[in-house]
Amino acid sequence: MTLLLILPLSTVSCGSSAGGADTDATRVVAGPGFRFTAPADWRVTRAPTSAAARAPGESTTLVSASVYRLGKPYSADDFDAASKELDGVAARLAQAAGGTVTSSETIAVAGRKVRAYRFSAKPDGGGSYDDRVAFVLAGKREVQLLCQAPSGAGDPDGACGLLLDTFSLGGAH
Repeated sequence: MTLLLILPLSTVSCGSSAGGADTDATRVVAGPGFRFTAPADWRVTRAPTSAAARAPGESTTLVSASVYRLGKPYSADDFDAASKELDGVAARLAQAAGGTVTSSETIAVAGRKVRAYRFSAKPDGGGSYDDRVAFVLAGKREVQLLCQAPSGAGDPDGACGLLLDTFSLGGAH
C-alpha cells in the first residue's frame, strides 16, 4: 500500500515526552478535527489545516499539529506497510533539515499505534534543534504532530509530552 504523505518544508521538534506541565497551567488548542493541550502562557496560532503553540518570548520552541489528506484510506491493518513508508519519509525529512534520524519508535497516541521519530536539525539559518515528529493516520487523514526546541533544551514546559499525551481526534476549529 502506498500512502500519499505531504510534508511541510519546515521541521519542528521537541525533547522527551517525560515530565509535564502543571495541568492547571494549560490550555486546550483546537484545530481542524483535533485538539491537544499546551502550556497556558504559550502563544497559539491557527490556520485552516493546523494549529501551533509557541513558547513566550521566542519563536523556536513550539508544538503543532497539521492535517493532510491521504491518497487512500488508512486502516489499522495497514500499520506495518505504513510504518515502512513513514520510516523513509522521516529519513528524508531529517535529511532536509540537515540531520539524521536518531530514533524511531511505535507509540500510542489518541488510542492508536503511531510512528514517532527524533532527529537533530541544523538548518542553514544557524542554530541547532532537537526535533520530534509523529504521524497519526485515520481514514483519509494524516495528522503530523511536531515539536521543536533548541538542542539540549529537552521538553520546555512539558509541551511535547502534553501534545503527545493529550492529542485527540475530533474537536473543531
